[in-house]
Formats: sequence, structure tokens, C-alpha cells
Amino acid sequence: MPELRIAETPTLAIAYAEHGPPDGPPVVLLHGFPYAPQGYDTVVPLLAAAGRRVIVPYLRGYGPTRFHAAGTPRSGQQAALGRDLLDLLDALAVPRAILAGYDWGGRAACVVAALWPERCAGLVSCTGYNIQDIAASVRPAAPEQEHRHWYQYYFHTERGRAGLSANRGGIARLLWRLWSPDWAFDDATFAASAAAFDNPDFVEVVIQSYRHRFGYAAGDPALEPIEAALAAQPRIAVPTIAPHGATDGVGLVEGSAQHARYFSGSYERRVMTRVGHNPPQEAPEAFARCVLDLPEA
Repeated sequence: MPELRIAETPTLAIAYAEHGPPDGPPVVLLHGFPYAPQGYDTVVPLLAAAGRRVIVPYLRGYGPTRFHAAGTPRSGQQAALGRDLLDLLDALAVPRAILAGYDWGGRAACVVAALWPERCAGLVSCTGYNIQDIAASVRPAAPEQEHRHWYQYYFHTERGRAGLSANRGGIARLLWRLWSPDWAFDDATFAASAAAFDNPDFVEVVIQSYRHRFGYAAGDPALEPIEAALAAQPRIAVPTIAPHGATDGVGLVEGSAQHARYFSGSYERRVMTRVGHNPPQEAPEAFARCVLDLPEA
């Protein structure tokens, strides 16, 4: 594996790895919560062998990525994730790239694809359209879905903050099992990703993310214009492939069945049999194929 590099942005020192030919069409692979870039370890060589320049960053609050200023809000809101991705592209002088991700990473990719489509050559977004409708979050979901979101409501409480601080690895491992019931990951696989949760900002970023999306925490004031634009639920015009694990235990496969209405460009939904919430690690060949089936940047 290549050594980690640091991309300096206005807000963060973003740790990332780069693979493949430096002059290849760029692809950015974005992890989710509670995962890490190691989830792409099998995807990366497939894309690099196809001639792609592959960039795999740690999100804010993960691994060696650090905030520059102590006073910057430790926000995990969707606007922050999208802005970080745009800043990363600027720092690396990447004019356009294929953006691919799941969970938080899929959300960051959707935000950039929707608001800055000139920077996104194509999109792979697991579970489809991942831009949050915060205004609608006050409406209760079906009881079965409310049950699946137990961890989010837990994080709304100070008990949840304390629990995540004391047992971040235990909570993450439980979520991995619940969300990917057909994935028999071993201790070493989990440990490789869990090391990223030792970041000093991990807990604050996670707690703010799950509170903000329900309107229970204020956002970073500097990001309000982005949140205002996302509140309109903008459609995405770039070519998109949306893989969705058939056994996803948190975002049920039925949830993306009608997401084509959020896309004005080409859109293809791919249901992955016996795959849960983490397609890059559970079905790396199929995930890589999604990237390679999009036009090159």
C-alpha cells in the first residue's frame, strides 16, 4: 500500500492514499460511518489495473485527518462532507472525477454531484439519492424503520455520546453485523478499519451528524448556504449508477426503488444479491464494475 499523503484544505489536513497512474482518469472513493478507507482495499487494485488514478481519503473525524483550527465546529452535517470533498478536489488540482461512495461517503458524492456537477464526471452512490431532507425528518417513519435507526436516536442523547466515547469499536462492530447480515467479516478485517475511529474528533463529528440531520443540533454557520441549496432536494444531472445491497439492514433495498426521480441524467440502479450496507467490501468486483461502467473523467 502507498504511504498516506496529506491534502491541505482551508479547513482540514485530509489524509489520503493514491493509487494507479497519476495521469489516469481520477476516481475518488469515499467511505461511510462506521467504516474506513480500508473497505476499498480490494476495489482499488481493480481500478488501478484499469488505468484509473484512485484517491481514497479519510473523512473528517477519521484516521489521520485533522482540523486546522480548534474553533472550527466539529460538524458531520451533509454540507460539511460535500464541502470537504470539493476542497479535496481543489487541493489536488483535480478538475473532474468520478465520485463513488456509500453511507456518509455516498452523501458527500451526491452533494458535489448535485451542486457542482462540473466537478463530477460520474457518480456511484450506494442506496441511490443520499441527500438528506432535513425538513421532512420530523415525520416519524414506519415502525420497522424507526427500529433500524435506533443508533441515531441513541446518539441524540448524552447517554449515546458517552456510549460512543466509551465503546466506539463495540458499537461499530454491532452495526457492521446488523447492516450486513450475510457478510462474515473476521476480527482482522474489522480491526483494520476500527483503528480510524481513534481520531480525537470522531465522537463529536458523529454525534453532530446524527443530531443535525433531525434538527436537534445547529450546523456550522459557514455552511448554511450549502444546506439551503440542499434543502431544495436538487436533482443530479451527472451519469449515475446506484448499487444497493439486497440485504442492507439499515437502508432497505425497497427504499431506493423510486429514486430515479431525483436524477435528470442517466441513472441505473443495481441490486446486489446477498450484499448489505457495505458493497465495496462485500462485493468489490461488482462495485468496481459500477465505477468502470461510467464514462471516464
